[in-house]
Amino acid sequence: MKQQMFEREIQVLGDTFRRLMRRHAHTNLVKLINKTHPADMSVLFRYFDESEQEQLFDLMQPNDHTGEFLTELDESILQNLVAEVSADRIAKLIDPISASDRAEILSHLPDEQSQGIIDLLKKEEVEELEEILAYPEDSAGSLMHTDVFTLHEETTARAAIAALQHEEQAETVFYLYVTNDVNQLMGVISLRDLVTTSPDSLLKDLMVRKVHTVRPDTDQEEVAQVVSQYNYLAVPVTDPDENLLGIVMVDDVVDVIREEATEDFLKMAGVGKDREILLKSSWENAKSRLPWLFASWIGGIGAATIIGLYENILETTLVLAAFIPVIIGMGGNIGTQTSTIIVRGLATGRVNVGNNMKILFKEIRVGLILGVFYGILLGLFTLTRFTDLSPNLGIIVGLSITTSMLIATTIGAFVPLFLFKLEIDPAVATGPFVTTSIDILGVTLYFLIASLFLPLA
Repeated sequence: MKQQMFEREIQVLGDTFRRLMRRHAHTNLVKLINKTHPADMSVLFRYFDESEQEQLFDLMQPNDHTGEFLTELDESILQNLVAEVSADRIAKLIDPISASDRAEILSHLPDEQSQGIIDLLKKEEVEELEEILAYPEDSAGSLMHTDVFTLHEETTARAAIAALQHEEQAETVFYLYVTNDVNQLMGVISLRDLVTTSPDSLLKDLMVRKVHTVRPDTDQEEVAQVVSQYNYLAVPVTDPDENLLGIVMVDDVVDVIREEATEDFLKMAGVGKDREILLKSSWENAKSRLPWLFASWIGGIGAATIIGLYENILETTLVLAAFIPVIIGMGGNIGTQTSTIIVRGLATGRVNVGNNMKILFKEIRVGLILGVFYGILLGLFTLTRFTDLSPNLGIIVGLSITTSMLIATTIGAFVPLFLFKLEIDPAVATGPFVTTSIDILGVTLYFLIASLFLPLA
């Protein structure tokens, strides 16, 4: 219901923008742009054509609202929108926002264009920006906000509150980070603890000394795990000497979780890892999916080759062919289910080095239970449906689906765990690789079992 209401509001808002653009009501358009939340504006731009996008973008002014809109904008739309815009205009538009937000925008632009924009910024801003851009993409350093409000450990609570009241540039004051003379992070104090304590208390006596920190090169997915596990609103980023470099805030982590989940699901489905695949052209979309589907094609050729090797069995008992889709389909489904559970568990930290073998054997037991259940079910169906044929047919299809589902869960669980141990993204294994291997093994076992039992008929 809420989703339908949101879609209706977006549609009405889009119609309003288009009506004002047709009338060239620029003053009203500027007012509407400023009243529309940047996140909603970024959604609206997905429904506007290029001329409409350019018309609205030309009316935007250098302020926080426009800067936040650019950070919310889809990467492909951002690139197309600013492709022909002068570096001077872009520099003015991103000037009011933080260095981390500027870095996020510039990281999506071509190197030559982003460098031209950087050259127009102030020297101190350039140094800060280049420091952030130097960190690996999708790392804590690329996400962190460097404008952090800190207090010295010898400061009293009264002086800390007074300093806080005069601070306007701090990104967040939910947590107050306490440092020493050389900017090393010593502890953290919540705003609540600060205002409820004695005014003369020293911060070093109030702070929590054990602080969870991350390094600037820590992968953003690990940062997201820390924030979600401990329910933090922000996590500090420190160097090896424990000097405070910045903080990663929860709103950035929410974006990370969404991006990583989207990327994992796309890779598991075998369509690449481009999070904006729906915004790509038909050719780009097809090109990204082609290699993954080629793996499935190889699996299909392999299965067809195996079926050809057992052509003599099919000629004597043609009904065996009717159960091939069932054997392959059930194995592929349970294999995908298992691998999805394992990959998601690895991403959220619920599956780790300490319990991976336990999880593996648990999934194998699940595969055995479900395999036996559906094996009996399919065997009974075969016996009642094909009463004029050998009863061994029921045993063949029952054993085949049982072994197929057992092997599928084993592969679906083992491969992601094995790749994770090798420090390879496990999501890539859960798409065509798992289903293809299950298809080939399922068909092979089916005809091996059939060749064992049919001579007895």
